[in-house]
Amino acid sequence: MRIGELAARAGTTTRTLRYYESRGLLPARRSGNGYRTYDEDDLKLLRQIRTLQDFGFDLEETRPFVECLRAGHPEGDRCPASLAVYRRKLDELDALIGELRAVREQVGTQLARAERARDELAAGAEVPGGPEPGCELGGNLR
Repeated sequence: MRIGELAARAGTTTRTLRYYESRGLLPARRSGNGYRTYDEDDLKLLRQIRTLQDFGFDLEETRPFVECLRAGHPEGDRCPASLAVYRRKLDELDALIGELRAVREQVGTQLARAERARDELAAGAEVPGGPEPGCELGGNLR
């Protein structure tokens, strides 16, 4: 198949395919008339790249999977280099999850503090002569 058909079947653009070719991820085969030619294996390779990118892998991280596919492994993730990328990605995700948990805890603490302060202001407003609760953005809480 030619580049336009491959792009359409892979759900991408011919520009992306040319970029992958320039990065050595997609083979550059030419027919006698100079047109790029591709086959079903190339489509499978592109689907592997797309799936990995959907999972958050950058393009260079897909290289071991592409090489594994080219070596004849049907899934592209059975080779030692692919497994190492999976491990690194899991470590990266675990670190991000830890950071998000810490941020969530800080936001939760700030929310609890803000709600306590609001409740204290509201309780004081119910007492005659007490402060009128206000919003930092200039409006009232009522």
